Order: sequence, then C-alpha cells, then structure tokens
Amino acid sequence: MTVEALRWKGDALELLDQRLLPDRIVYVTCRTAAEVATAIHDMVVRGAPAIGCAAAFGIALEPKEASYAVLAQSRPTAVNLFWALERMRRARDKRAEAEAIFTEDLAVCRAIGANGAQLIPQGARILTYCNTGALATAGHGTALGVVRSARDKGISVIACETRPFLQGARLTAWECMQEGIPCTLVTDNMAGHLMSRKEVDLVIVGADRIAANGDTANKIGTYTLAVLARRHGLPFYVAAPLSTFDAKIADGSRVPIEERPADEVTGYRGARWAPQGVAVRNPAFDVTPAELITAIICEKAVIEAPTRERLQPLISTSA
Repeated sequence: MTVEALRWKGDALELLDQRLLPDRIVYVTCRTAAEVATAIHDMVVRGAPAIGCAAAFGIALEPKEASYAVLAQSRPTAVNLFWALERMRRARDKRAEAEAIFTEDLAVCRAIGANGAQLIPQGARILTYCNTGALATAGHGTALGVVRSARDKGISVIACETRPFLQGARLTAWECMQEGIPCTLVTDNMAGHLMSRKEVDLVIVGADRIAANGDTANKIGTYTLAVLARRHGLPFYVAAPLSTFDAKIADGSRVPIEERPADEVTGYRGARWAPQGVAVRNPAFDVTPAELITAIICEKAVIEAPTRERLQPLISTSA
C-alpha cells in the first residue's frame, strides 16, 4: 500500500482520515492521548488491530495514568484496544513498545494471510464484509490480507457495501482497486441472492473480539452472512490475530456491543434520507455463534470448527 493508515513521526501520530476516503487523502495529526482517543471514537482510524496500534502510540505520546482511561473509553467492543493498553502498561519503554506492537501486527497479518491462502481454491469468488485490509491494521490486513496472499490463484472479491458506515464500499473496494485485485461492489442485501445463484464460493470476514468458545463479534451484518453461508453450504471463515481472542469472555453473550450515533443511520455526509424524529437503533457489531464458523484463521494456526477446547491452547499461549 502506498497509503498508510498510521504514521509515527516520533513526536506525533498521523492517522489517515478514513471518513474521507475514497475521495480525499488527509492525515490527522495527534499529539496527545486525548486526540488519539477522539480519532478512534470518531472513526478517523478503525479496524480492531489498527485501533490497538493507535492506542499504543497514544500512550507513547502521553504516558500518564489518565491516558489509559481516556483511550479505554474510546470504543468498547474491539478487544485489541484493551490488549494494547495492558501491554503498554507493563512496558518500561513506552515508545519502543508501541513501535513493537505496530511492527508485530504487520508480521502477524502476513502470517494470517499465508495460513488463510491455503484454504482458498483456484479462481475463488470471495465475498467479504466491512474493511479488513491495510487500512484496518498496521498493513496487509486480516481477511483482506488472506485475499492479498491468495491473489496469484486468480481470485476475485465481492465486497458488501457494509451499512451504515460503508466501509466496504469506500475502503475495501478502494484497496482492491489500488492493487488491481478484481472487485465487485454489492449492497448488503444482495448477498443471499448471489449465493443462491452459485456466484459466491466462500465468505471471509475479520473480527473485533472472539470469545473463549469461538463466538465472534464483528461488524453488524456479519451474523446474517454466516446464516446465509450455512444455508447455501459455503465455507465461512474468520481471520483475526490472537490479540483479538478474549479468554475472559466465556461466550458471545458477554461481548459489549457498541451503539453508535443515530445520524450514521439517518444520513451520510450531510445528506439525510430518514424523517426527523424517527427512532433509530445503531449497534455497530453483532455476534456470530462458533457453530456457524467453518474455521478461524490466526497467525499460529487454522482452527477448524472452533470450540472452547480447540481454542484454549492458542488463547493460553497468547495471554
């Protein structure tokens, strides 16, 4: 990628403002932990691994106790945020640790890509959701990283637009076009139709938190795709680093689900399509039960038919 989601400048963190893509490439400069927290909350930076990296650099910018609380309150669902803050709390050299978290995330994503690429058939038509590429990580990506690593197999991508924030339409489609990966954009409610016509070979998504039993929280709408994939006999893969696994959460019912502002649903970028005063629900995530997941792809292994017993050795070694 010629454009980086995060750039560390030694005395500042520069974040690509993903709210403005694909129309404009603008970086937001953060010099305090509070500015990083605001950028995370306002979706300047998004994607669980990227949020973790950004939070780590927020502590490097302002390594005081209050900074941890400010950053922890920025978004509640992505566990990578809390994993990174805990790691920073234990570190003596905050700047070096933040840089290590960033560097390791890139290596982890490449390992996820290599592991996942082995599951991708030649010429596969891969349906994906939200954005899980270089923009959502330190680089390469998780689910979209698997696509990158399998591109020599002649694959193509079907990108769901991902309402209401349009991460698939604005970001995934843009990343694919930047790299010459064949990509077709569809609305979210077209997925079942395409599956029924045998125009999809597999589904691969990312994750924001994976419970100890394999239940997976991801962008709202993921659960729907998992149900559709099961109905049509299609593999449904989750690609995520071990930092996304949460051994403290027994199952998906315990995952905190972020509710975002109503105006993300009623309109976009100044345009409004819903009537004033209408009641709105805007949960940003849903939970896919482990029983609907064909396999979880992480940097260490591919865990088929994930269960608590199969995940436990990996979770314990990553703690």
